[in-house]
Amino acid sequence: MPYSSVFKADLFQDQALIVTGGGSGIGRCVAHELASLGARVVLVGRKEDKLRAVADEIHEDGGQAFWHSCDIRDEDKVRETVSAIYEEQGVVHGLVNNAGGQFPSPLAAISQKGWETVVRTNLTGGFIMAREVYTQGMNKNGGAIVNIVADMWGGMPGMGHSGAARAGMDNFTKTAAVEWASSGVRVNAVAPGWVASSGMDTYPEGFKQIVKTLKAAVPLKRMGMEAEVSGAICFLLSEAAAFISGDTLRIDGAASQGNPAIFPLPDHSNSRPYEGFHRAVIPEALKDL
Repeated sequence: MPYSSVFKADLFQDQALIVTGGGSGIGRCVAHELASLGARVVLVGRKEDKLRAVADEIHEDGGQAFWHSCDIRDEDKVRETVSAIYEEQGVVHGLVNNAGGQFPSPLAAISQKGWETVVRTNLTGGFIMAREVYTQGMNKNGGAIVNIVADMWGGMPGMGHSGAARAGMDNFTKTAAVEWASSGVRVNAVAPGWVASSGMDTYPEGFKQIVKTLKAAVPLKRMGMEAEVSGAICFLLSEAAAFISGDTLRIDGAASQGNPAIFPLPDHSNSRPYEGFHRAVIPEALKDL
C-alpha cells in the first residue's frame, strides 16, 4: 500500500529535498510523502540507525532516499554535511527544517544548560542549516525552505524554552523571506498543534497522561495527523505556493484561536482526519483512547 498523497505523483520529480529530523515522527512522514512524489529525499539526523531504517522503508516503497548523520547544532558538521549533499545531489531544491526537541518543565526549573540546549536545537540549528543550504547553492539556484515551529502564539507554559526558540524561528522565517527573495528563495513555516506523532512517547509518564486530554481543548475535537502536517509542507515546497513567502501556516485544528471561557467548545465528532501515511504508527500514549 503506497503513500496516499493528494498531490500529483510527479510533483517533485528529479528534485533533491532535505528533511532534517527525518528519522522519526513528522520528519519521517514528510520524507515518505516527498519520495512518493518523485523527490530524491535526503534525510539528516543524529541517529544513523533511524535514518537508515527510514531510507530502507522508502526504498522498499520504490522511492529514492539518501541519509547523512549530523548534529545540526554543530556548525562545522553542518557545513561539512551540506557540502557533501551538494556534491552528491548537484542542486538542492528544498529544505524542510524539521529537527527539534524539548522537554516539559516550568520556567523556574529550567537550568541555563537546559535552556540553551533546547534553543540551540530548535532555533540555532535550524538557522545554521538554512544558512548553509542557502550560501552553498540556493543563493544561485533558488529553492524553497519550510521551517517547523509550534503552537506558541499565546506563550508556551510548561515548555518556555521551546516556545521562545520557536518564536525566534518564526521571526527568522520572515527575515529570511525578505533577504533571500532576490535569489529566488522562498521561506515559510508551519506551526503544528497537537499531532499524534512518535515524539509523544519521549515525554515522561505524567505528561503522557496530559496528552490524552489535549483534544478537548481543540475546536475540531481531535489530534492532528502527521500526514496533515506533511501535506501542508508539500504545498509550501511546491510551485503552487510560488507567491507565498514569509508566512507561517497554523496546523492546529483552531486550537490557537478564540477563548473557551467566552465561547465553550462543544463535543462533536464531525472532523475527519486525513490519514495518508501508509506507515503511520499510533503513539503508545494514545493507543488506549
